[in-house]
Amino acid sequence: MSERDFRDIQAYRGEADEQIFLRSKKMIPFSYYTDKFLNYLNIEKNYSSHTIINYEIDLRGFNAFLQSSGGKDIKDIDYFLLRKFLSSLSEKKFNKRTLSRKISTLKSFFKFMVKEGEMKNNPAVSLIYPKLDKPLPKFLTEEDISRILNAPKGDDIMTLRDKAILETLYSTGARVAELVSLKINDVDLISGIAKVIGKGKKERLLPLGEPAIIALKKYIDRRNDKNPSLLVNKRLGSLTDRSVRNIVNKYIHQTSITLSISPHTFRHSFATHLLNHGADLRSVQELLGHSSIATTQIYTHLTMDTLKKVYDKAHPRA
Repeated sequence: MSERDFRDIQAYRGEADEQIFLRSKKMIPFSYYTDKFLNYLNIEKNYSSHTIINYEIDLRGFNAFLQSSGGKDIKDIDYFLLRKFLSSLSEKKFNKRTLSRKISTLKSFFKFMVKEGEMKNNPAVSLIYPKLDKPLPKFLTEEDISRILNAPKGDDIMTLRDKAILETLYSTGARVAELVSLKINDVDLISGIAKVIGKGKKERLLPLGEPAIIALKKYIDRRNDKNPSLLVNKRLGSLTDRSVRNIVNKYIHQTSITLSISPHTFRHSFATHLLNHGADLRSVQELLGHSSIATTQIYTHLTMDTLKKVYDKAHPRA
């Protein structure tokens, strides 16, 4: 074995890939290209670990399909093979949203392969996404939001924390993952600004309303531990996404609101209420951290729904 062959082998993941390489140097294992692509997403595109894991799961599934088909060199993969792969997923009853994500993964992966000179053409470029239903996101009325925000009663530290969580979720429209990753130093209570790291590790500054500032100050002033995280549990460990969901559910139950909601509903309510009160779409896009304004536009449908109901109720000839 040449020194170059040995170096190449080290780049591949797993003994099985090494054995394939040794049996036939003509076909480089698919996982080599997968690793190359995932490194690109991590280092150059700065994608979140959650997104990269999803890409890896999708490509691992496609690799399993290739192996079950007798193994294919990457240069032999064409549109018809990809269609066969997607048909196999449909037979396994994958839903449209999952299929759409897997198509997106294939398109991105093979586009990268062409860019790197590993392939001449992108076999996934003609794949068509399944038509997705677009249910409008659920949101709470301003009255329901007020009931939930006023639900935490008491001045013990856990109740103060819960109050701070609810007020900050609604005040900023932050994602739960952004909220639980906040450090105390990320929050400036004097200027009323919270610094969050969103999708793609993009930093953005979010204004805090006065009720959120007051709730956060009361909670932080009662803290006497050394954990730098803004939110902690009873054991003084950092709070998790699931913990926030449980806290929200607790106060939903207390207020007897029957709508099935999650912490993300606060984000939907934040955007909807801003638009209802005259905020422009671009500003809401910036606050939500959406890379595309098309993502934010779904909230205009929510506000239009509200306007139609007002119209139907108030107009004499509606």
